[in-house]
Amino acid sequence: MLGSGVMGSGIACHFANIGLQVLMLDIVPRDLSADEKDKPAARNRIVNEALKSAVKSKPAPLYDKSFASRITTGNFEDDFEKIADCDWVIEVVVERLDIKKQIFEQVDKHRKPGSLVTSNTSGIPIHLMLDGRSEDFRKHFCGTHFFNPPRYLRLLEVIPTPETDPEVVDFFMHYGDVYLGKQTVLCKDTPAFIANRVGVYAMAKIYQLTTEIGLPITAVDKLTGPAIGRPKTGTFRLGDLVGHDTAAKVIQGIKENCPDDEQAGAFEIPKYLQWLLDNNYLGNKTGQGFYKRTGEKDDKGKRIILALNLDTLEYEQAPKTDLPSLKTAKQIDDLEKRVQAVFDADDKGGELVRRSLLGLFAYVSNRIPEITDTLYSIDDALRAGFAWEMGPFEYWDAIGIEKGLTMAREQGETVAPWVQEMLDAGHTAFYKREGGVRKYYDIPSQTYQTIPGSEEFIILDNYRDRAPVHKTSETILHDIGDGVLCLEFTSAHNAIGEGVLRGINESIELAEQGDWQGLVIGNNATNFTVGANLMMIAMMAYQQEFDQLNMAVNLFQQTTMRCRYSAIPVVAATQGYVFGCGCETIMHCDSAQAAAESYIGLVEVGVGLIPGGAGTKEFAVRASDEFKEGEVQIPTLIERFKTIAMASVATSAHEAYGYGYLNAKDDVVVNKDRNIAEAKQKVLELAEGYTQPIPREDVLVLGRTGLAALYIAANELQLGNYATEHDITIAKKVAWVLCGGDLTGEQHVSEQYLLDLEREAFLSLCGEQKTLERIQHMLQTNKPLRN
Repeated sequence: MLGSGVMGSGIACHFANIGLQVLMLDIVPRDLSADEKDKPAARNRIVNEALKSAVKSKPAPLYDKSFASRITTGNFEDDFEKIADCDWVIEVVVERLDIKKQIFEQVDKHRKPGSLVTSNTSGIPIHLMLDGRSEDFRKHFCGTHFFNPPRYLRLLEVIPTPETDPEVVDFFMHYGDVYLGKQTVLCKDTPAFIANRVGVYAMAKIYQLTTEIGLPITAVDKLTGPAIGRPKTGTFRLGDLVGHDTAAKVIQGIKENCPDDEQAGAFEIPKYLQWLLDNNYLGNKTGQGFYKRTGEKDDKGKRIILALNLDTLEYEQAPKTDLPSLKTAKQIDDLEKRVQAVFDADDKGGELVRRSLLGLFAYVSNRIPEITDTLYSIDDALRAGFAWEMGPFEYWDAIGIEKGLTMAREQGETVAPWVQEMLDAGHTAFYKREGGVRKYYDIPSQTYQTIPGSEEFIILDNYRDRAPVHKTSETILHDIGDGVLCLEFTSAHNAIGEGVLRGINESIELAEQGDWQGLVIGNNATNFTVGANLMMIAMMAYQQEFDQLNMAVNLFQQTTMRCRYSAIPVVAATQGYVFGCGCETIMHCDSAQAAAESYIGLVEVGVGLIPGGAGTKEFAVRASDEFKEGEVQIPTLIERFKTIAMASVATSAHEAYGYGYLNAKDDVVVNKDRNIAEAKQKVLELAEGYTQPIPREDVLVLGRTGLAALYIAANELQLGNYATEHDITIAKKVAWVLCGGDLTGEQHVSEQYLLDLEREAFLSLCGEQKTLERIQHMLQTNKPLRN
């Protein structure tokens, strides 16, 4: 890695995430004293401080902090020759062509033949970097543009030159997908490539329309955020996040380098943006931009944030937004229908979204074949690089191609002729699904083609045109081929309630009785599940319906146990939140194929409860399996206890191993879009000679000896102000289950014995007033209460 700035260190960390050894180099500090010039620590100060800063930064660039040990640092003067041992050299230095050329001259001198060389430039033409380079360098060189932060934003743009070996391009497209977990997009060597070219146009167009229509920036951010399937930052908060100096450079660069761009007018720097630049109000990095944080708080204790009035250029408290279009958006869960409703709304909000999308439709139609030959590449780039839920052509499909074309023309937009030709040929959508495969409209052939590589993914939306194998009010059971079933949750936020539990049980029974190889439990939603349906538990707890609560908790327990002790293999495929009952479910599956970005945890303590769906029992089982003869057992028990008592959440699948949520039976999948396909393969692997497991009767618990140690550990948490009095009440319930209750000494017990203790402890907490307060607070605010 040549360069250790924010992007260089971030990319280095992500390569370390996937298990590679990384060499990261940067310049020698210019301000070294005479005494420091011969000291390696001083000469490597810039690169070392950059790595240290990266490891401490949030969101964390590493799946696990220990992975930083895979990164070796050095400097350009003393260590450049070490790149001879590297298979891939990535340049991530300042965006100046002259400096990049100097770096590549040194790379060409020291690299081994056949090694790959790429630049992470976000805008400098890739072919301009080849001057004076060797033939072998030219064959193995291209652009690989990562987006910031590299761990989290999934886009990797691959930009070859005419001299790049096609095999090298194929390698990057495949490696980026499978090993780096990226959505790889093949780009042409044009200014700003694909994502920034289109994304910055979309931002600039909103900047233009905001003043024309006369909307406050707070309203615009709501309209261009989740209301239409985009991040909460909207447009103006995104500008603050990116930095207005950076955005202005890209806007100006496109304007200067794309003289034939028919939307050049949209790339003018607005007066209010120029005012921010002139005053060095560059956004988050300078403390203010379109928004300004104050030291004051409102009557709810929230920090007051002022918004810039674009007309007066003064900061003021945001006016209340009372747009019918936003009210309508809040009432519609389905994204396509929500976009249609906002687009058609007869108010200023509808006008802004409508005019911006119509401009976007025209703009992307004219970028083919300039920046790419395929329309899906533009959609992939915007979804992965800007975190849009729908790409431009997907928005257009939602509105209707003919409707969008007609309205764009009425607005004065110039739409590429191929769109009308497509409609004239009888094709009415950019995408369609056939036989479980998504196809795109290929412009040259005027036919629908399968998106390359998509056959390696299992996307459940592609199965919607088929009748499900089984369906409940909150689940759909799909046949995903080769005798494997996939159970998809469809409840709000994929919360696990009676409908989901019934779906799991019925799906396993159906698989056992039919000619099926096994079952995958997975979905393509942002989050696998937020956990149990808390409202269901709350209703019974408030009314003190303990018989019903007992039956409900027993259903949770028996369902997770059913996953473990079925006659067919059950494999989970996770991503995003895997909380509470979701965590308990995957721990009881034969295997979990967890996306690296799976955030896994038993979080029940936050609502005044203990894991009651066999999770506390399972930690007792796992602690028992970790006990080694002749070794002290208490430390292992304390670690498992603290994980539950502190409601610890793993911030990656790798970290989940340390907490005990995942173990040797589970695997990490770097690309989240591959997790269901990987889970299917795991089912087929396990199905070969699968033997139904037998419930455990040999779980070693420590009784009073363990209880004494855990009560002391709980007391230390309280003394250290890590826990309230009620936290300790809950913690002691956790300890009770983990230790098998008030046993006089070590003893082997059955899983069912522990389940009974767990259920009893759970029910007793449902009778505690402070637990009821925690549940109510979570339901009202979506935040835990520490009472």
